[in-house]
Amino acid sequence: MAHEIEHAHIPVRGLNLHIAQAGNGELGTVVFLHGFPEIWYTWRHQMLAAAAAGYRAVAPDWRGYGLSEQPPESELDWDDLVADVLAVLDALAVDKAFVVGKDFGSIPAFYFALRHPERTRGVASLGIPFSPGPFDFAPMPEGFYILRWREPGRAEADFGRYDVRRVVRTIYILFSSPDVPIAKEGQEIMDLVDDESAPLPDWFTETDLDAYASLYQNSGFRCSLQMYRALHKMPHLPDAKFQVPVLMVMGEKDYCNKFPGFEDTVRSGAMGSFAPDMKTVFIPEGSHFMQEQMPEQVNKILLGFFNDKTAVAA
Repeated sequence: MAHEIEHAHIPVRGLNLHIAQAGNGELGTVVFLHGFPEIWYTWRHQMLAAAAAGYRAVAPDWRGYGLSEQPPESELDWDDLVADVLAVLDALAVDKAFVVGKDFGSIPAFYFALRHPERTRGVASLGIPFSPGPFDFAPMPEGFYILRWREPGRAEADFGRYDVRRVVRTIYILFSSPDVPIAKEGQEIMDLVDDESAPLPDWFTETDLDAYASLYQNSGFRCSLQMYRALHKMPHLPDAKFQVPVLMVMGEKDYCNKFPGFEDTVRSGAMGSFAPDMKTVFIPEGSHFMQEQMPEQVNKILLGFFNDKTAVAA
């Protein structure tokens, strides 16, 4: 049976959040949490694979993203996103789910699993390891994109020189590279891709770009940038202990591996002190967007994790 992705809006903590979903869920539910410059659409391949395997796949647009309603002007924090995941499960009458995060979506995925183990069957992260405290970007140069985007107004001015489609295009090209985006003095992050002639990654089509651009045209980038500005507010959890299975999937050509301590944390096994039941998989050619770049490989890894933990629980 072929499954289709369906769309709905659900009331979540005073806002109407957009969710995409597929599958009838005889084996349970999987919630997919996106990062930036992504949106629910980033999970399209994983959603259909999970639905075909017998799961219900749910991918929300975070508050303020895509087709979800904009929150008030006050700053977002990680607690908002964790509370939204819980509220989505409640609104859908889902008792317990696998939670999969990508990019900054991994942070609330980890926190949700720690705070609500009774609602979590397992947690998977693509590319971002668990950190017991805020990420330390102090060793990075001034032109490092996260440091730039944390400056109030700087990214808004940089992005504002171009239309939304050009901004998303530039960021997809930059983030697909194994090199960390770092601007030189007198240069902005958008200047790192010369012009419209720079090619898209070969796995990312103009149709895909249109889908992203239309969703960000609707929402803008306000809430996206607020999450970069909240990275220093990540809680200190030195005694964290996951009571649920954890899966780390790392693309070896993901530029995030070059962030201070990221790759060492995973390769050294340091995460094992927080996650007794943990599996790590490295994808040699995997980029920052491995779920779109090589969906069949990522789907196989994720479904193997879901099926193993479903069989154990049966």
